[in-house]
Amino acid sequence: MEALKERIRREGKVLPGNIIKVDGFLNHRVDCAFLGEIADEFARIFDVSQADVILTAEASGIALAAVCAYRWGKPMIFAKKAKSDNIEGGLYQSEIMSYTYNKKVTLLVSKQWLRPGSRVLIIDDFMARGEAARGLCELVSQAGCELLGVGIAVEKGFQGGGDRLREMGVNYHALAVIESAEPDHIEFRPE
Repeated sequence: MEALKERIRREGKVLPGNIIKVDGFLNHRVDCAFLGEIADEFARIFDVSQADVILTAEASGIALAAVCAYRWGKPMIFAKKAKSDNIEGGLYQSEIMSYTYNKKVTLLVSKQWLRPGSRVLIIDDFMARGEAARGLCELVSQAGCELLGVGIAVEKGFQGGGDRLREMGVNYHALAVIESAEPDHIEFRPE
């Protein structure tokens, strides 16, 4: 998606540790109209009419997944990273290693909301090593749901997460794949 790549070029920052900061429009200060354009692009890639639910991980993927779900008229579930007292009826859970926080995290979804036989489309804002996406796929499998696909706005291609999903045969698409990132230059993978 050329508009997304242009926003990354213009507003993105490369921080030490290969952190790519796009928090001015995607995952801290949120440009909701632009997220609507991203939702429209995902709708061109995936048959969103087949989805029963949109799934993402807490926290930064929530804004994008919510805009997508709203645009497509679907409910959205986000996997929590901490158990709260108001979750009833059992949990699906998957342990992942968070790249951003450099620690193990357990993704949790209530069995009340992710039901067997549901058709699930995973949408998230960012992918590094692919741990969150892997964990979300695991939750879909545990629940006995059908995974329709995984859509990621920005993938750091040089960290291999997207390549692992592609090799597994997942219906996976990233709108902007960053091949390399230096403080003064971001290179995108040719489409």
